[in-house]
Amino acid sequence: MELRKSRVEFRWIKAHAGHRGNEMADQQAKEAARNKNIEECYIKIRKSVVMSEQKEQSIKWWQREWTETTKGAITKAFFPKIEDRLKLRLNATPNFTAIVTGHGNIKAYLHKYKIIDDPTCPCRKGPQTVQHIIFDCPLLEKEK
Repeated sequence: MELRKSRVEFRWIKAHAGHRGNEMADQQAKEAARNKNIEECYIKIRKSVVMSEQKEQSIKWWQREWTETTKGAITKAFFPKIEDRLKLRLNATPNFTAIVTGHGNIKAYLHKYKIIDDPTCPCRKGPQTVQHIIFDCPLLEKEK
């Protein structure tokens, strides 16, 4: 029995220009079309390895965006590192979300957008802010 190597021929065909993923695929197809030994172009990589590397790159990108944005200061104080936040299992209730974002039914936030006239906390010790609710409000002393 005689085994023959079949000759695989690749030709590059430009398509979907402007899309990053497609441009990467086009570049790899060009390289394969120029290379006579296809095994040198591609190495088989397990899907789990690719997915793991993609997740790692996504988290790095997300962290860079998170660090550079000027928005979300209250949330950043609670979760400065995306990777650490992703490790947590959180029950995102409306109250939890209001606290970690500084948005919602917090008097200082509602006053800022002129929804209510007075930002003062029911304890009458200052404006009801996230900082006040967590650290200073005597009405929530027993919660600490």
